[in-house]
Amino acid sequence: MLTDARLVAGKDLRLEYRSRVTLTQVLPFVVAIVLLFGFAFEPDADLLIDVTPGLFWMTVLFTAMLSVQRSFGVESSDGVADGLRLSGMHPAGIYLGKAAAVFLQLLALEVVLGLAVSLLYGTPIRGLGVLIVTALLATAALAGAGTMFGVLAAGLQGRETLLPLLFLPAVAPVLIAASQSFELALAGDSASGLRWSALLALFATVYVSFGALAFGPLLEES
Repeated sequence: MLTDARLVAGKDLRLEYRSRVTLTQVLPFVVAIVLLFGFAFEPDADLLIDVTPGLFWMTVLFTAMLSVQRSFGVESSDGVADGLRLSGMHPAGIYLGKAAAVFLQLLALEVVLGLAVSLLYGTPIRGLGVLIVTALLATAALAGAGTMFGVLAAGLQGRETLLPLLFLPAVAPVLIAASQSFELALAGDSASGLRWSALLALFATVYVSFGALAFGPLLEES
């Protein structure tokens, strides 16, 4: 299963590297959001710093949807999805590989986004350890849930609009917990931030475990 996961993750990451979609489309989208919010809240610098955690995770959330749609859009062309079904790979391995590829792409974008908001908004960085733990757990939850709902929506008409309808309500608790953890860590209350991180660990475990178990039947139906 882990070997299959490495193969699928490597394939997805190579496709992204060669297509440059993340670099030429997703990254400019992230930068545009940061700049637009900066212009909108420029008269009130303190408010801009206060909304940084929520803005950060809202941007990551929309980026996650773009990454998941891209991941399964590639599979839906040229019979690639049929090839995956007939490959003999473990369904959980395919799921973990695709989720890992989305996870790594999101982490790379989060680094860029974090540097951007720190430099442009003047947000002071405190509780770096809690910020890193929160980012890892929340990104794992988003990638796990997104991959599960991505394969569910892949075989349905209107999947471009159906995925947000399935994905956003399911990950709303992740968005709340991650924003709260970031807000407390940046305020210097790392202990309280870690309590929200523990909740994120639960979400990540549930989403990834359920996705690994359900991916096989969902792939057959897609």
